[in-house]
Amino acid sequence: MQVAYYERTGPAAEVLQLGTWPDPAPAAGEVRVRLLWSGVNPSDVKSRAGLRSKALAFPRIVPHSDGMGIVDAVGPGVPDTRIGERVWIWNGAWGRPMGTAASFITVPQAQAVPLPAGTPDEAGACLGIPALTAMHAVLAAGGVQGERVLVAGGAGAVGHYAVQFARLLGAQQVIATVSTEPKAGLAGAAGAHLTVDYRQPDAAQRIREATGGVGVDRVVEVDIAANAGLDAEVLRPGGRVLAYGSGAGEFSLPFFPLIVKNLQLQFFIVYNLPPEDREHAIRTLLGLLAQGAVQHNIAQRLPLADIARAHELVGSGQVSGNVVLQTS
Repeated sequence: MQVAYYERTGPAAEVLQLGTWPDPAPAAGEVRVRLLWSGVNPSDVKSRAGLRSKALAFPRIVPHSDGMGIVDAVGPGVPDTRIGERVWIWNGAWGRPMGTAASFITVPQAQAVPLPAGTPDEAGACLGIPALTAMHAVLAAGGVQGERVLVAGGAGAVGHYAVQFARLLGAQQVIATVSTEPKAGLAGAAGAHLTVDYRQPDAAQRIREATGGVGVDRVVEVDIAANAGLDAEVLRPGGRVLAYGSGAGEFSLPFFPLIVKNLQLQFFIVYNLPPEDREHAIRTLLGLLAQGAVQHNIAQRLPLADIARAHELVGSGQVSGNVVLQTS
């Protein structure tokens, strides 16, 4: 099979390699998936670049946790009826050396989820991290029914899904922060009632005015290090931030504005969701996909051979949407 891999951390063009390896065989409780698409996420880029750790968890790593393909073999204990299923993969490379940047992957059968008919193949490679992150952010703490929700980075890979899910799951009002007019258009088309350029000095004022001075109930936060001050200004007393990302490893928070408003700050990483939370998110996502209610914003489709270019695009932060690689 064809694979992309790295044996040391560093710049994408220097460390990512292409090769041919033997096809894997599924172990007990596993399925083998003939991959069609592999999703590239910021976490994949950071791991390959060594931004979290220069030391590799395994001597050789095939990156990417998200993917889509067809089950073509099953291990002992898995019914043969799974063969031929269109599936999407979650946590393909989490705690494992073998991710989805390859022709095949073997995973525990629960990590290969049937993809509803009507969902495009390549969209299946955008569900494990972007869509599930967005879904958990709107389902957590009782959900968004009747809430005013601010989605930071509403045109991004996660934010674009979060805007949609908040609307579809009953939010009273959805506001998205953006940085350009094209991004405002993407967030608006996804369902945002209002888009606000977070770089403008009146951003907090515009958000407060849009809520009638009440403030938002929930912030779905892509970069807590950059946006904590804005979040504290626009949240209502008792409101909460659901933070899934940060542009800095360390940051400070404005203590007095947080405590005087009794604000709540919750961090999560989609790789480590409790099983019941992941099941809830997957079940809800599948329901929306089956209804054909979800838009997918795929910014770039590239061949596996262009994996270094894909990592550079995601790492630049200039791509509005998901980047996927065609693996076969």
